[in-house]
Amino acid sequence: MSNQNSPIFTGNIYIFHAFDIGKNIQFKNLHKDKDIQTNKVHVSKLLKHCHLPLEIELPHPHNSARCISSKIHEFGAISLTYKVPITGSLHELQEIITTIDEKYQQDSVQDAHSIYKKILPYIIKPAFFQMKTYYTVIQIDTNNDASGIKIKQQYGNQIAALLKFETKNLSTFRKNEILKNSISYFEKDLVIIDTNAAFLYDPEYNELLDIFEFANIQQLELYYFDKLLDKQLTILYEEKKPKLPLLSYMPFIGSRYFDPMSELNRIKVDISVITERLESGITLIGETYFSEIYEQIVKQLNLINTQKTINKKLFIIQDIKSVYQSKIDANRVDLLTAILIFNSLIWQTLLKFWTSL
Repeated sequence: MSNQNSPIFTGNIYIFHAFDIGKNIQFKNLHKDKDIQTNKVHVSKLLKHCHLPLEIELPHPHNSARCISSKIHEFGAISLTYKVPITGSLHELQEIITTIDEKYQQDSVQDAHSIYKKILPYIIKPAFFQMKTYYTVIQIDTNNDASGIKIKQQYGNQIAALLKFETKNLSTFRKNEILKNSISYFEKDLVIIDTNAAFLYDPEYNELLDIFEFANIQQLELYYFDKLLDKQLTILYEEKKPKLPLLSYMPFIGSRYFDPMSELNRIKVDISVITERLESGITLIGETYFSEIYEQIVKQLNLINTQKTINKKLFIIQDIKSVYQSKIDANRVDLLTAILIFNSLIWQTLLKFWTSL
């Protein structure tokens, strides 16, 4: 900081982008491709070593000098991290943060698409892109003369506006709503987490970045599954009188050709496997500070409610398809009964014919 009236801050803006690009990526086959350069990721102590993503080099040529990390995830996602150095007052940062945000929105799509094209042969059910999430972290270098509490008291108006990407200061009520989500552990620390951005004033902030990146990936996959279930519900609601294939009524073999529950069961398995991997992918036992920050991120990103919504939609779809399945089962029983009666009549007719000879 240079002076009391116009303090100059240094730091970085970290922008995390994530794209869903397909059902999954075949890592085993991709490893065999010598034209694709991948590396193991740097493993934070907070992340488990199983089901880790791979670092992948951005295909050349590209103009993304600020992209410090590009990763592919086995469950069908690409994640990118951009680091933009900043120097200036918080007011000056308010003026340019929207421009920075828009630039890397565009760059991220181009960079993700270049990776997508490179690994396309190894993507199961590819689609660019079905879902996208991003989160911004404003990291300010700490100063020996300013504690976290002092930063919050003196610059709370600018910080709150920054987290909402606003050039003007917010109302007192709105500012207080944002600043109440602040977290501190040591005197120097200040972390303020909002729905689309966070403010970090912490001398040891690097591991916090891993938590934000991880949560952004969680949000991506939950949004993807929520959208997938919406499509299933739309199909069910629009089919007031579903047309059933003739073979679906056939006893014994009908379920091989038409099973309304099989697709739902596949979706449930996919959701269970991937959400379990994501939930168990971060270890915060005994890490009070990190746990508190992660809980606040989960709250601000509305991850728990999204998970509840997914579970509720699964139950609705299961109920509808169970009724559907019951109808098919009843029709199969009726058809089987009719076949048995018809078969019995034929045998009785044949028996009478034979005895009359």
